[in-house]
Amino acid sequence: MGENYIRSSLGSKYEFYNYGHALEILSEAFPEEWEELQNCLERLSITIEDLRQAGGNESPIPKKFDALLYPCGWREIRITGDLLVKLYPRKADQRGRFADKPFDQKLIEGYIDGHNIDFVKNKVAFDLEWNSKDQTFDRDLLAMRTYFDCGLIEVGVIVTRSEDLNEIFRAVLDDSGAPLLRKYGASTTWMGKLLYRLESLRNGGCPILAVGIKKACVEGA
Repeated sequence: MGENYIRSSLGSKYEFYNYGHALEILSEAFPEEWEELQNCLERLSITIEDLRQAGGNESPIPKKFDALLYPCGWREIRITGDLLVKLYPRKADQRGRFADKPFDQKLIEGYIDGHNIDFVKNKVAFDLEWNSKDQTFDRDLLAMRTYFDCGLIEVGVIVTRSEDLNEIFRAVLDDSGAPLLRKYGASTTWMGKLLYRLESLRNGGCPILAVGIKKACVEGA
């Protein structure tokens, strides 16, 4: 899939799943941004020590994406928005026709609030989920569909772990002598937890390219 749009060098390092023609949109409408994202994916290198580090914001892996994308102008974005509801009366003698000015209005503050995306540039959104609770995908997809519905983005990319990495997690031990697979469990963010959400259309109308990091990204794997 996508051999005309994805560099051949990325095929062994990542798996790609295309929803809503996201790949075609990236390639045809946002070639510069797609080039930068492919550069980032191509340059990403993960060490065994990276895998052993703490999860969340303390993990070195999200910081590697920061180092590669921020110099290109990608930025984390958070949006908020209020909803102004206006009520227009019908003209008394003209059914189906309404006054030019509202007789009342209501402001709903914080109607959109707290939606943030790791990286946004020129209507392309990019999120990384390395090792969070799998419910984080619901937050990410809601954020992307909200940005999309507001006309702020036209396509989203989500990068997460491929199941392929479990082979390494079974073989590598943490500091206590237990396999890393205990840390990277089934209820954390990996491709299987993302795909069933995309199949159930939790992204709404927002096209999404799902990218899975495979073991070939890990040095010495």
